[in-house]
This record gives sequence, structure tokens and C-alpha cells, in this order.
Amino acid sequence: MITARDDRRRTFETVPPGVEAVSWWGRAWVSALEAVACDDARLIRGRTYAAEGHVDAVTITPGRIVAYVRGSRPRPYRTELSLPAFSDAEWRELLESVVADPTALAALLEREVPESLSESVLPGAGELVPRCSCPDVARPPCKHAAALCYRAARLLDADPFVLLLLRGRGERELLEELTRRNAAHAAREQPDGTPDFPGVAARAALARTVLPPLPAPPAAPSAAGMPPAYPADPAAPDPLALDQLAADAAARALALLRTGEDPMAGLSRWQDAVRLASAHPTAGLTGAARALYRELARATGRSTTDLARGAAAWRQGGLPALLALEEPWDPPAGPFDRARPALLAAAQGSFRPDRNRLTGSYQQLRLGRDALWYSYENRLGDDDWWPTGRPASPDPVTALLG
Repeated sequence: MITARDDRRRTFETVPPGVEAVSWWGRAWVSALEAVACDDARLIRGRTYAAEGHVDAVTITPGRIVAYVRGSRPRPYRTELSLPAFSDAEWRELLESVVADPTALAALLEREVPESLSESVLPGAGELVPRCSCPDVARPPCKHAAALCYRAARLLDADPFVLLLLRGRGERELLEELTRRNAAHAAREQPDGTPDFPGVAARAALARTVLPPLPAPPAAPSAAGMPPAYPADPAAPDPLALDQLAADAAARALALLRTGEDPMAGLSRWQDAVRLASAHPTAGLTGAARALYRELARATGRSTTDLARGAAAWRQGGLPALLALEEPWDPPAGPFDRARPALLAAAQGSFRPDRNRLTGSYQQLRLGRDALWYSYENRLGDDDWWPTGRPASPDPVTALLG
């Protein structure tokens, strides 16, 4: 259990990097010391000491910051900055002002110094007193005290509760006191103790209830609808592009509704181009669809023939079918040992194996990584293999014959 005494002592082995304070209260802290400095050269030297890491662990207690600062001699100097702690009466006044101002309370909980408290918690004229064990005490602050001040400002930037600890209260006890006073303040605003909103009895809220079952979701449509016709307007986007975007959005929405998965998830640019092209079969392409094929091929650095072949594969089975088209791989021997005798028994002739492919005279089967067989045919000879469009199947004979 942390006591108030434990809460009123904090030691920082490391200090946030940097020398210049970034918060307005950190800069105000530095200004309080610079205002009483008699020698700007010492401030410059102290800033250099702080930047070079001459300040060791910093300990904060009510009214005091202490650290050992390494100077030109082997033994570091004990350096201290003093700030008067508040009396109990001053703390009561400050805490009441915080709970009465929601903006101030919110700022403090966000670890910021409320501007309404700036005059009360930040050092006033002559309040910040430097002390050091070095011999250079004639015109304070010395460079060691200046270094400690700059490093302490970075601590205040990160945690303004350090400043409140200097004024006499630790973070834990402050938060507990603010919580208690905030509750008391809210109770005073509603003297009859009744809330201004309707309540529900705990017994009623926790009672077991049986809710009616949710209605069944409507059936998914059989196909995505057609997009509207977009007029040709020189000031408007390309109607073909709008038509494509609308049609693709409808198709993706239908896929999400049916499967819960986005068909675009994880696709490369080429794979997504094939997906878009697959919505337009190559047979009987319209002028607009041919223009789409040209644009997609140009954008991916491939030919329209590559795109048409990929689109045919996509229509056969989506991304797994496209991967079977483009990525040869080495499957285990088992599927091939079963497939070749099955094809011979079905009077389909002999097929020679090559990686994931079984090739005959004019027909070919490719085994996808999804363990399905995809059928191909040689259209023009010279290994010009195209997907047949028949559905993939785990049975090679079914995939070949449909």
C-alpha cells in the first residue's frame, strides 16, 4: 500500500530527451529562474551541461528538487532548487477551484496544467531559489543549478504532477482528494439527492428476461444489379469509369453479403485488374469493355491477351484459379498417382505429369493449391493453354469432362 509519505517522494533516473521546454508551464518554470539570473553566460553553460547529460538522477519532494550535477571536477556537486510548499488552507482553496471548474479538472486529468491555476502553482517572483555545493555561489544561479532547472523543465513537460508535488501533494493523494471533492460538489448542486434523469431499479435491470428471436435475414439477391446510366457530360467524370465503379461496388457488396469476405482483400494490382476484367467475357466484347481491357492491361504492364486469359481463369474459380494458371508448384505425389489411372479408366488417354500439371494432346489439368483440378485446352497449339470455363473439382475426370 502506498502511503502519503511514499507518494510525496519521486526519483527520476532518466529525463525526457531535449533541453528546451515545450509546454507553456515548462517554459514558465525556466523563465522563473532566468528572471533572477545575474549572468547569461552561466545559463548558457548550464543549458550545455543539461544537453550533455551532466545531471544525474533527479529527486522531487515537497518544496525541493535535488540532483547531483557533474562539473569540471571529478566529484559531482549537490544541487538543489527550492519552491515553497502550500499550506493546508492554500491546498483547500486550490482544490475547490479545480472541482468548481470542469475545464481545469479535465486539463489536470489529461496531465496538463490548467491555465486558470498558472498564477497559483507556477513559481512567482523570487520563489524559485537555487543552491549548490560548488564554490561559485556569489551570483546565483550557478551553471549547475541552471542545468538542473532545464532538466526539471523537461520533467514538468511530461508530468505536471511533478509541479504539484513540489507544492506539497503527491499525485495519488491529489487524485483521491479531487475525486472526493468532486462528488461532494456534485451532491451540493443537487441538494435533494435525486438525479435529473429517470433511473431503473437494480432488481429490474438484472432480472432475467426472454427476448424474442431475431427475424431471419433476407435472402441475398441472385446477382448484383445493373448500375444506372450516366449521361455524357464534359464537366463530369468518364461515364465508363463511373459505370465500372458502380458495378464493381455492387459486386463486392454482394460478395460481402454472401461470404462475409471482401473479394479485394489482399489482392495485388494485377490480380485486382484480372478480377475487374472477369466481369466482361471476351466473347462479343463491347467497345467500352475493350477500352477497359486496354486500360487495365496498360496499368499493369501486361498484354490484353494475358488479361483475357487471367479473366477466364478468374471466372473459373477466382483467385485460386488464377494462381493455378500463373504459379507452377510441386504438389505431393498422391493426387497424381490417383488421377492418372482415373483418367485412363475414363478413356481420356495418357497424361504426362509436370509439376502441378497433367498434360494430354489437347487437354490439360492443373492442380491448385486448394486441392482442386482446373481444366485447360490448347487453342492454337504451341502450348497456348486456356481455361475451359468448366468448374473446378477435386475429381480430375469431373473437372475435365464437366
